[in-house]
Amino acid sequence: MPTTRPLSPHLGIYRWRINMLQSTLHRLTGMYLCLGALLVTWALIAAATSEAAWSVFAGFWNGRGGEILLFLWMWSLWFHLCNGIQHLVRDAGRGYGPPLRDRAYSPSYWPMGWLIIAVSLALTVLVWVLLALRIAGGGA
Repeated sequence: MPTTRPLSPHLGIYRWRINMLQSTLHRLTGMYLCLGALLVTWALIAAATSEAAWSVFAGFWNGRGGEILLFLWMWSLWFHLCNGIQHLVRDAGRGYGPPLRDRAYSPSYWPMGWLIIAVSLALTVLVWVLLALRIAGGGA
């Protein structure tokens, strides 16, 4: 018996919210961190093998493409850490009492979601500024 009902009617009524973005980013950054772990393994093997192997590895990271990948990897690390801490706080039940479940206002975790993204970006930029100062000969 054929039906004319859509398979997923709930998809049309959801509004994209920050907690959905956080969930998606948490999964994507987790995968990106796994990729980064493989690249760190490549670096260690190249350093232990030979100068030629290290040159191949260093050549991969030379230029803007490598810097962008490293920046994204650093941001992934900070975002995943900050979001994981937020998950631990939420798992403890903070911010989920009966008055906070009222649908008449934005839940407390919406502004916190934007704060997590902002803090992770700020920490990433801070690390890169400190690295740039260190490379330039400053005392960071």
